[in-house]
Amino acid sequence: MKDEFIVMINEHRGILYKICNLYCDDEEDRKDLFQEMVLQLWKSYPGFRSQSSKSTWMYRIALNTSITRLRKEKREPSRRSLMDADFEIPDFNPGPDQHEELALLRNAIDQLNEIEKALVMLYLEEKSYEEISDITGITKTNVGVKLNRIKLKLEKIINKNCHVR
Repeated sequence: MKDEFIVMINEHRGILYKICNLYCDDEEDRKDLFQEMVLQLWKSYPGFRSQSSKSTWMYRIALNTSITRLRKEKREPSRRSLMDADFEIPDFNPGPDQHEELALLRNAIDQLNEIEKALVMLYLEEKSYEEISDITGITKTNVGVKLNRIKLKLEKIINKNCHVR
């Protein structure tokens, strides 16, 4: 069981890194969160019944761990800008115009709450509404509704920021 778990973590560690980068500013905080997520995955591993894919199960545990950790903090979590590593788009070389668009998108996403950020991250990962539902525990219909609202919210933020310039 231990060897299977280690293989699974190594195969899907990118999921954990993305979530750590999304929710933590500081390198030490990212390391702490990574360890906390692995611990929660280990505790939950005996109950994993392969009803969903390993990556879906890992997203669910890792996101819940991250959000729970943030809620437990007494102070308001500091906001940060998203970095290129948060998106990890393979073979993506943005042109000069796209750099500004990505900066606007990062700034807008940074203004979302933790749940909205998680939904956007999963959407940008091209997860289906069904997969997002499985990961977050939100109904498939509600995922669609929330994503539509988030898109409108992002559009308003971006439009507001464009007019400020």
